Amino acid sequence: MAEQDQEEVRHEKKGLTGIANIYTSFNNTIIHITDMLGNSVARVSGGMITKHDRLKANPTVAMFSAKRAAEQARDAGITSVYVRIKAKTGAPSLGPGAHAAVKSLAREGLKIINIVDVTAVPRGGPKQKGGKRGRRV
Repeated sequence: MAEQDQEEVRHEKKGLTGIANIYTSFNNTIIHITDMLGNSVARVSGGMITKHDRLKANPTVAMFSAKRAAEQARDAGITSVYVRIKAKTGAPSLGPGAHAAVKSLAREGLKIINIVDVTAVPRGGPKQKGGKRGRRV
């Protein structure tokens, strides 16, 4: 009977889909994998991999953090992911670890269904200070 319960557990966790949220800036790379309901499965950052602050945004460190996150996700039964990449709001481009992290997730055996850039874009914002004639210097 115990053997049958283990088989049921194995069948439940087979082939789940998750969401890999990758936040990448020029200071750090954070990989957060959730299931489709938003429950956290794995969260790994560059600071958890290296002890040097200057290396946290390095593509190599991003690759190792994605590898660790993918291992935790596979243990939870996730086999395929939607990837959402986010950079700092208003940043000119993605951080240096973004592409390395996506590549490493694919190399670890997770099937990538879709890749989306969800970086927030500033659209005007609040009124600038200075009054009707602008700021006089």
